[in-house]
Amino acid sequence: MKFATKAIHAGVFPDPSTGAIMTPIYQTTTYVQKAPGDHKGYEYSRTQNPTRTVLQENLAALENGSYGLCFASGLAATDAVMKTLSPGDEVLSTNDLYGGTYRLFTKVFQKYGLDFNFVDMSNANEVGQYISDRTKLIWIETPTNPMMHIIDIEAIVGLAKSKGIKVAVDNTFATPFLQRPLDLGADMVMHSVTKYLGGHSDVIMGALVLNDSQWAEQLEFLQNASGAVSGPQDCFLALRGIKTLHLRMQRHSENAAAVAHFLRKYPRVDQVFWPGFEDHPNHVIAKKQMSDFGGMISFTLKGDDIEEAKHLMTKFKYFQLAESLGGVESLCGHPASMTHASIPREERIKSGLLDSLIRMSVGIEDIDDLVADLEQALS
Repeated sequence: MKFATKAIHAGVFPDPSTGAIMTPIYQTTTYVQKAPGDHKGYEYSRTQNPTRTVLQENLAALENGSYGLCFASGLAATDAVMKTLSPGDEVLSTNDLYGGTYRLFTKVFQKYGLDFNFVDMSNANEVGQYISDRTKLIWIETPTNPMMHIIDIEAIVGLAKSKGIKVAVDNTFATPFLQRPLDLGADMVMHSVTKYLGGHSDVIMGALVLNDSQWAEQLEFLQNASGAVSGPQDCFLALRGIKTLHLRMQRHSENAAAVAHFLRKYPRVDQVFWPGFEDHPNHVIAKKQMSDFGGMISFTLKGDDIEEAKHLMTKFKYFQLAESLGGVESLCGHPASMTHASIPREERIKSGLLDSLIRMSVGIEDIDDLVADLEQALS
């Protein structure tokens, strides 16, 4: 089954009682049992829910994985992964990282005895020097948020496997349409389903996909025991969104390419960060592990004036100033004061996240309108 067909059909079957082609929203907390323990596979909706089951199977199929688990948010999914570690364990992660993940690592789990080491992973050959005998997990994003760095998944996996270290990849920016980390040897994929998978800015959700049965069993226990599960209405919306994922990602990628090339020619713009440029530091790796370059772009203004950047974002008409990304509408954001404000400024600057950096989630509107919007705002 090819990807577009998977997106629409994998794990999804007509409702057996009515023939409904859309998976019903099973808005129930509990399920009647014939006798204690004698039930139809469902007991209580924190533990299992039929709508969530279908979504989990669909997501697992899209990533070519065996097990899918859905959570109340991307951070709830990440939280569950960290709970599989023990005090004294170390997590090696990239120094260009979503601010919420950095906050969860440093402000929540560090005080419970986990150690986190944030390093530049652009050159995978240099990552090995940071691995210690306490390193149990390598957590990466690629493309990274918001600097659009590309990390060589296969190379990182090669370093980790010889030492018995697991590799988890936040695949939110790429989605399984553009990149499938499990096929490249990673142990786990994490998604903020809120973004491209849902695709319509109307659902908050996270997901994990993996092949390891023991790790999956541990995470299923945590999903139930900690209770940060996604509700049936949200699962229904995510299933609806995924049916057009391939179509949306094609248009996101096409529009982002046009926007990136326009920005690079504009006099007020300093640097444009987009992995599709041939002179992007890891463009060759991006071409190897991705089928296209996605809908995310970041850029800086000459002079690195934070107030100028903030003022510019108020001038856009179609690029709405808002948190989040991956919806059908175009959004812009200021990472230094919004999504990445929890990262200390000195750490942001070290990773290249300047005060004037603007992150753009390029939507699926008509590209002529988007370019005209950029031109009127910049001029």
